Amino acid sequence: MQRAKIIKEEMKEDGKLFLALHLETGNANLILLSEGEDKLGTLAVALPQAQRMLGPPLSSILLGDRNTLIARLLAEHLAKRTKGIALVSVFAKTLTEKEASSVFLKLFKKTLEKGSRGE
Repeated sequence: MQRAKIIKEEMKEDGKLFLALHLETGNANLILLSEGEDKLGTLAVALPQAQRMLGPPLSSILLGDRNTLIARLLAEHLAKRTKGIALVSVFAKTLTEKEASSVFLKLFKKTLEKGSRGE
């Protein structure tokens, strides 16, 4: 039996700290992206398309109403990449949606790269 893998990542942008926590299990991935401290924010879920089906993964917002576009986009990307259930949370205190999208996309990529290297 394989245990869940936990990956922590952080980065600074314009003097602000941004954190990522990635929980990878056998059938699902959860990534929490937040500004300042680890918190749950707007939560999106995505499921990969069934084999031989065309189109993007199916996604929905489960919780929250800020930064919904970036949360859904990242959840869909994660579902497609992992071929499993994906949950992505985005929590931003001071950023606009445009700023949050840019910063959290960078942090998301950095976190996935660290995970694929096995760190």
